[in-house]
Amino acid sequence: MAEFYLGEIQIFGFGFAPRGWALCNGQTMSIQQNAALFAVLGTTYGGDGIRTFMLPNLQSRLPMGQGNGSGLSPRVIGETVGEENHTLVLNEMPAHTHVVSAISKPTLSSDTDQPGPTVYLAQTTFAGSAGATTLLYVPDNNPASGMSPAAVATAGNNLPHSNLMPSLALNFCISLSGIFPSRS
Repeated sequence: MAEFYLGEIQIFGFGFAPRGWALCNGQTMSIQQNAALFAVLGTTYGGDGIRTFMLPNLQSRLPMGQGNGSGLSPRVIGETVGEENHTLVLNEMPAHTHVVSAISKPTLSSDTDQPGPTVYLAQTTFAGSAGATTLLYVPDNNPASGMSPAAVATAGNNLPHSNLMPSLALNFCISLSGIFPSRS
């Protein structure tokens, strides 16, 4: 069987870390008990660097190569980016329109041309038993008055949405022993 490098990360399709390996779940390790692995990783993934260091945490994370390339953002080893859930802010929303509600109901009559709970854009008048007639263009004695808030209602719940691409969960494990990697 091939010998592994100390600190090498492998993917396993079973639900545990094999002997000599640890899950890449961000666990805190003792420097005293894992001095060689600490010499390779340092505090790149956390720890106090005096008594402890941490293993990489690949839970709910996709691995990404460090460095940079043409047109790509530079990434430093140990850097985390992205988010599982995201709430859109105004600058991220696509340009769109909303439908204005201007429904006249005969049971909600009004004698005003001002916006309100029963009048959105116009004055409603009754035309006998035939029902209501809606006058959409009535004189506006107060052009600075706003529309009723009910005319264009708020849409959406402002809740975060999942930001994950289709994925398959596997175990990422790091070798706790093996050949000490030398620099080329």
